[in-house]
Amino acid sequence: MEYISAMEASEKWGVSPRQVQRLLADNRIPHARKYGRSWMIPEYAEKPIDLRREKKLPQKSLSSDLLYVLASTTIPMPGDNPDEILDTMGEERLRLEYEAELAYLRSDFQRTMRCFAKTEGDEAARLRACPVAIAAAISMGDYRAYTEIDVYLRGCVKADKGGIISAIAEIAIATAAVSMIAPDMAPDWLKDGDFSVLPAQAKLDALYLRAKYFQCMGRYEAMLAVAQTALTLCVSEHGVTLPDIYLLMMCAVACYSLERVDEAKRWLLKAMSIALPHGFVTPFAESVTALGGLVEQCLEREYPGYYSAVIGQWKRTWKNWMTFHNQFTKDNITLILSMREYHLALLVAHHVPYAKIAKQYGISVGRLKNIVLEIYGKLYISSRDELAKYIL
Repeated sequence: MEYISAMEASEKWGVSPRQVQRLLADNRIPHARKYGRSWMIPEYAEKPIDLRREKKLPQKSLSSDLLYVLASTTIPMPGDNPDEILDTMGEERLRLEYEAELAYLRSDFQRTMRCFAKTEGDEAARLRACPVAIAAAISMGDYRAYTEIDVYLRGCVKADKGGIISAIAEIAIATAAVSMIAPDMAPDWLKDGDFSVLPAQAKLDALYLRAKYFQCMGRYEAMLAVAQTALTLCVSEHGVTLPDIYLLMMCAVACYSLERVDEAKRWLLKAMSIALPHGFVTPFAESVTALGGLVEQCLEREYPGYYSAVIGQWKRTWKNWMTFHNQFTKDNITLILSMREYHLALLVAHHVPYAKIAKQYGISVGRLKNIVLEIYGKLYISSRDELAKYIL
């Protein structure tokens, strides 16, 4: 990011240097940073409005305010001390987003939810915070909190069909869908890879979700290609963002699934070198199962001090994710399955013989068995008894 001095800002805005100093003292210039006695102001910063005229000005629309919040909270955190970003946020609403993300990365999910609660009444800040709040609710096994957020998001989508507000709400909905391994419930734009409806600031998050969608579908080559492409678009060479870390983990998981273990280890260690020195353990706890022992191996050899924190979190939260998945798929089974699949599943769950079901639907028993296996795959189960728990 390019910066200018207070004197350069006064010349650019046509105000006195004293007025610029007053604005800085009042924290009215977002992302301005102080070094010693000097202030550095982002080159893109605009002159703050005159508060004496503020009441006469029209209120910002939610769409424009949301774009502002997105632009202001996708700035990379300092790589050597990510928490410094909190001191540069001139507005509480922006600071809350970074605080929520930092807390989530450190597995302090309750703090993440407290930050989310403080956004009530500020629609732009609330929409921005929904993805990390949904992930925190899942990690805590708080299905009620998830449901409340989901209802709110779907209301936003309905009220702003095809607009910016709807697109950002759908990013949070997609976060839940791919996290719960229910890819059929992801938005169509994510399935199709058409991000034209999204603002530029949201496309990195969308690319991560696209990679996660391919993981759910077992398409690991595509998953790796998307994650690598997204990493080349990252502008945080001297900082760190939440998508940076998770995209590296996507590369590790994809390579491991493709049996390219050495390459997976390199991606994993790169993510660890960025995240673990700051106590960011959550991305690794979430990937313990998918990486089949590689996380433990790398922790033991390279970062033994974080072994207990990562594995301990995995043991605490993995059961919540699985319970949440089961409840989620049960509540949304008619959305996950087609109506035909759902009707077949009902008969299978009631232990109706395959031959009788096949005759009723005019298909072969072999074809019916393949359909049932597809149903099991969508629900991540493996037997009639498990199916009955969802259906009956």
